[in-house]
Amino acid sequence: MGNTEKIDFLGIDHPAVAADDVEKLADWYCDFLGYEKQHCDWNARPPKPVWILKAPDGTLLEIMPKDDTPRQTRTTWTPGWSHVAFRVPNLEEAVAILDRKGIAWSSEIIDAIGGGKVRSALDGEGNMIQFLER
Repeated sequence: MGNTEKIDFLGIDHPAVAADDVEKLADWYCDFLGYEKQHCDWNARPPKPVWILKAPDGTLLEIMPKDDTPRQTRTTWTPGWSHVAFRVPNLEEAVAILDRKGIAWSSEIIDAIGGGKVRSALDGEGNMIQFLER
């Protein structure tokens, strides 16, 4: 604990989600949230693609093929990485747009830890995501 040396840490490059259907889930994130497909690597795990998607703010999301591990039931509090929270400037506006697109909500709007408000949903394959206004 006494060592104060630090690495030159810049932040998170990207979260990744393992998908049943990489193309379909990549399209879901593009259609629902405005991501753009940036790069597809077919050599990472032939013959399945791995997509790198880019959000309007420049952050990245990787969509990769899943293995044969059965999907576990998750809650916000399940041990391990839990969800990805997408920050929006106006939660009510985002909810209205996503409602029109037919998103599957898994909660109501609640107060966010640390301030603001948040609502949870499921992506095109049932992975937990959140929309957060601070």
